[in-house]
Amino acid sequence: MTLLGVALSVQLVIYQVGLIPSQFYEVLSEKNYGKFKNLVLFAVMLILINSTLKSLDQYISSLLYVSWRKSLTEELHSTYFKGRVYYTLNVLCKDIDNPDQRISQDVERLCKQISTMASRLLISPFTVTYYTYQCFNRSERCLKSFCVFIFGYFVAGTIINKILIGPIVSMLVEQEKLEGDFRFKHMQIRVNAESAAFYRAGKVEHMRTDRRLQMLLSTQRSLMNKELWLYIGVNTFDYLGSILSYIVIAIPIFAGDYDGLTPGELSALVSKNAFVCIYLINCFTQLIDLSTTVSDVAGYTHRIEELREVMADIAKKHDRELQSVPGDTAFVLDCLSYKSPVSVELLVKDLTLKISQGTHMLVVGNTGTGKTSLLRVLNGLWEPCSGSVEMTTCFGPRGVLFLPQRAYLTDGTLREQVREEKTILEILLLGSIDDERILKYLELVGLSNLLTRIGGLDTKVDWNWDDVLSPGEMQRLCFARLFYLQPKFAGQFLKRRQKSLSHLSGKVWKVCMKYSRNFFFFFF
Repeated sequence: MTLLGVALSVQLVIYQVGLIPSQFYEVLSEKNYGKFKNLVLFAVMLILINSTLKSLDQYISSLLYVSWRKSLTEELHSTYFKGRVYYTLNVLCKDIDNPDQRISQDVERLCKQISTMASRLLISPFTVTYYTYQCFNRSERCLKSFCVFIFGYFVAGTIINKILIGPIVSMLVEQEKLEGDFRFKHMQIRVNAESAAFYRAGKVEHMRTDRRLQMLLSTQRSLMNKELWLYIGVNTFDYLGSILSYIVIAIPIFAGDYDGLTPGELSALVSKNAFVCIYLINCFTQLIDLSTTVSDVAGYTHRIEELREVMADIAKKHDRELQSVPGDTAFVLDCLSYKSPVSVELLVKDLTLKISQGTHMLVVGNTGTGKTSLLRVLNGLWEPCSGSVEMTTCFGPRGVLFLPQRAYLTDGTLREQVREEKTILEILLLGSIDDERILKYLELVGLSNLLTRIGGLDTKVDWNWDDVLSPGEMQRLCFARLFYLQPKFAGQFLKRRQKSLSHLSGKVWKVCMKYSRNFFFFFF
C-alpha cells in the first residue's frame, strides 16, 4: 500500500510535468517574463519532488525484495528441514535437480525480478484508466478513435508476446538446471580437492567440467536465439506506438479543424494532446516491456513451485509415520527385507530382531552386505521392501542417537559442536557446570589442545571444521558430543580399518562403554 501511494504520487507529479511544455509554449509566445520565471521555479520544484518520489519508489521496491525473499526462503526451509525431507530430496529423489540452487539462487532472482516490476504492475490499472478517461473526455473525435485503436493494438501485442514467451520459459528452466550442475561440479572439486590431487585427476576433472560448461553455454545460446524474437516484438511495439500518437494528432490538423488557432495556441493544444496520447501508449508499452521479465519470473516460479510440491509430498509421507515415545526398547524388526533405492537386489531378507535396553550388538560382514544400509533403514532414511521396522523410543539425547561414518560438524563455535542437541533452556540452567562437562569430555577424548588452537569454547571461527580437523579428530569430537549428550541408545559406524579403535585410546573406550548405558552398534 505504501508503494502504491508513492507510485500514485509519482504519476500525479508526472502529469503536471507533462503539461509544463504546453505552458512554456503559451508563456514564450506571449513573451511574459514574470510568468516564465514562476513557471521555471514550479518546474524545478516538480523535478525535485519527482526525483525524490522515484527514489523512494525504488527504495520501497528493494525493501519488498528483501521481505519477499525472507518469507519465501523461510517457508521453503520450514518444509526442507522438516523431518528428513532434505535427505530424501538430495539423496533419494531424482525428480528435482539442485534443490540448493532453487532455494538460494532461484528464490533470490524471482523476488528481485518481481520487485523491479511491482511498482509498474500496481500503478498500471490506475494510469490506463485515467489516461483513457482523458482521451475520451476531450472534444477531439480523433482521440476517442485513437483510444479504441490503442486498446486493440495492445491486445495484439500481448498475444504475440505470449506466443513468443512460451518456448523461452522451458528453455530458461533447462538453463538453470545446467547452471546448478556446473556449480555443483565446482563444489564437488572443492570438497574433494585433496583426494583428487592424490590421484592427479586435474586433467580428467578439467575435461568433465569444460563439458558441463559447453552444455550450459549451448543452452544459453539457444535461449538467446529465442529471446531475440521477443526483443524484436517488444521494441517494434514500443517505437511504432510512439509514432501512432503523432499520426492521430496530425489528422485533425491537416483536415483544417484547428485553422482558427494562432501558432502558440496550436502548439499548446498539440503538446497537451500529444502528452495524453503518448502517455497512454507508454502505459501499455511498459506492460509489454515486462515480457522479458515475465518470462524469467515464469521460469523461476516453475522451478520453485516444482520444489515445493515434491517437498510437500515427502513431508506428508513422513508425517504419516508413527511418532515414537521413550521406552526400554529401541527397535523392533519383524521379517524386515531391504535393498538400496537404486538397486533391485535385496541386501537382507526376513530379518527379525529386537534391540532392548542393556543390549550391546556387533554386526559384521563383508563390504556391500548391507551393514550400513541397516542403520539407514533403522533411522528411517530408507524404506524397507517388506516387513516392518519400528523405533519405539524417541530420537535425541533422551532416546537414540546415531554417529555417522563420516563425522558431522556444522558451522559455529567449539561449544556448539559439542552440545549441538541441547536446548536453550538446558544451556541457561547448566551455566558454568556446562563448561566443566565440555572440558572434561574434550580431555577424555584427547582434544584438550583444541582450546589452545581455537582460543576457547566460544571463539567465533570463519573456517570449515572439516578442513581444520583431521578425520580422527572429527571422530573424537563426535564422541565428546556423545558423552556430553548421554543418550539412552547409541549407534556407531566403524570401517574395517577402524575396528581396532586405533583412533581412540583405551581410556576413551572405557569411558565410551561407561556412558553408553545401554548399547552401541559397531559396523565393520
